[in-house]
Amino acid sequence: MPGTKSYIADVWSETRRITATWLPWTAPGRRPVGPAGVARLGHRSYVGGKWEAIGRLQYEFLVSQGLLPHHVLLDIACGSLRGGVHFIPFLDVGHYLGIDKEEALIAAGVAHELGSELIALKRPQFVVSPAFEFERFPLRPDFAWAHSLFTHLPQPLIHACLEKLRQAAHRETRCYATFFECGKPRVNPAAAHDHKAFLFTRSELEQFGAAAGWRMKYVGDWNHPRGQKMVLFYEPVAGCSLNP
Repeated sequence: MPGTKSYIADVWSETRRITATWLPWTAPGRRPVGPAGVARLGHRSYVGGKWEAIGRLQYEFLVSQGLLPHHVLLDIACGSLRGGVHFIPFLDVGHYLGIDKEEALIAAGVAHELGSELIALKRPQFVVSPAFEFERFPLRPDFAWAHSLFTHLPQPLIHACLEKLRQAAHRETRCYATFFECGKPRVNPAAAHDHKAFLFTRSELEQFGAAAGWRMKYVGDWNHPRGQKMVLFYEPVAGCSLNP
């Protein structure tokens, strides 16, 4: 097929460029995952490092988009609370909802980054779930935040996340999500992986959103140090059930 070699070379170059900026000391496929990975790498390094810079960036971006203390924020894949340490003091009591599949990350964030006084004062709510069980929270989010999540998921899991979020959202809920952008569709790994980069086109993200009942706006660059781009999913369709 004409252009096949050039296309493969472009995809490989883009993948190497992205993965080279993230935990460069070992190949992505060899980095330990799960509780053993958290124990070995540490809760800050496991989520990609650049703790202060990226945590502050998340907070400043959402505030610039209208996040106020009375809003309810759902932090999807909250990890060890790199963003949470900024969101939780800012939000009203009980208005931070954090969900992650790794209990060890949440536990480390609570113990080492928040502390008992802030937990008691702000009472953030946490759910440990690998299946996007947003319905376990008692509140519907005004804002949902999926930072560095779609960068590690295949399309079916992105659809599952957006579909479950639509069911938990209200009409005005806005979901900001980051992704690694590529110019042409590429073949990503079949299974999710905490340390491998998944790349998608802008059009693919729009399709994923539409299939789950969301409209999408491309935001693009937001000064992320690793080049993740931003999209906004909005106006969830109430009661719809669409196939991916």
